[in-house]
Amino acid sequence: MEFEEQSFEKETFNKIQCTGQDLQDKEFVRCLFVKCDFSYSKFSGASFVDCAFTDSNLANIKIDNCSFQNVVFKNCKIVGVAFSSVKTLLIEWSFHNCVIDLCDFQSLEIRLTKFIDCTIKETDFSKTNLTGVDFSGSDLQGSKFQNTILEKADLSGAKNYYIDLMQNKIKGAKFSYPEASTLLDSFNIILK
Repeated sequence: MEFEEQSFEKETFNKIQCTGQDLQDKEFVRCLFVKCDFSYSKFSGASFVDCAFTDSNLANIKIDNCSFQNVVFKNCKIVGVAFSSVKTLLIEWSFHNCVIDLCDFQSLEIRLTKFIDCTIKETDFSKTNLTGVDFSGSDLQGSKFQNTILEKADLSGAKNYYIDLMQNKIKGAKFSYPEASTLLDSFNIILK
């Protein structure tokens, strides 16, 4: 399906196969995307407001200068995406049960974002402000936290994370035991 119009409002896109589609500078308001495949598509300059993606493939999409305002991702595959290149004004999104691997969130201000029960492997959160972010139930294996603000973040039930206490701010963050013991790894301390 071709997205020939420039803007779309209150539309539902169901089972759309758009691999490699050019959606640059398109505008989507209150739209639903269900079981769509947008892998390798270009969303550069596009705008999504009050939208939801469910059971969709967003692997390797290009999102330079893309805008996300109140966007929800549920059960989506989001692999190899450079979120660090999005338009940061009014950014608001949440991720639930998503695969978010090999992505880049470097240097973003994404306070209060929800990453609930996600797989977030080998993803870069360096220099990112994650104040109040909810990572509960997520697998953060190999994800990078360096000079990251994790104050008041919720990592309850999160696993496989490595957070160096000397390189990150974590005041008021919530952790679950026994995973919280990994916070001592940067000190070379052995618990028995």
